[in-house]
Amino acid sequence: MKKRSPFATATSLFFLLTALMTLGNSCTKAMSPEELKSSIELTDIETRWEKKYYQPWPPKLILVPAISFKVKNIGEEPLSYIYFNGIFRFVGEKENMGDNFLAGIHGKPLMPGETSEDITLQSNFGVEGDNVNHFKNNPEWKTAEVRIFAKSKGAQYVLLDEYTISKKINFKEPEPVGKGEEKKKNPKK
Repeated sequence: MKKRSPFATATSLFFLLTALMTLGNSCTKAMSPEELKSSIELTDIETRWEKKYYQPWPPKLILVPAISFKVKNIGEEPLSYIYFNGIFRFVGEKENMGDNFLAGIHGKPLMPGETSEDITLQSNFGVEGDNVNHFKNNPEWKTAEVRIFAKSKGAQYVLLDEYTISKKINFKEPEPVGKGEEKKKNPKK
């Protein structure tokens, strides 16, 4: 009887285990879009505009629409490797303003009944103005919306919901240099 070398035995064992793991992973059924949608509840939803770029002089401020939410697993199976895509656009327009693709749940699965940490999606494109007041006082400021899609491994994208972006701006311009000193000297003004 011919003896096998330890290297050949280890190599054979490695290939056997790799084949079993690959076969096991490919045999797990992917979640259907309907199952995925019925397992996800978006909670703690907040929409707003975020600063993408700011310069005080010459004045320039670029704001992008954003949405934050948490995911609650309302299904019977753990959720793992869930990807989210936010498609942003102005209401009534067909062309997208921008999007954001994010692996929202990865690594540790979200067990049934559990809620995720905050997930934030923001557009990669936005609108430009001079300053915050330029946006707040602009009667032509258009309303934006976002469509949130989810996808799990092997499944197709499913539309979770659509949200209107509030006109809340999450950015405060710094005070002009020297204004803080003047307030300290004359606190009654």
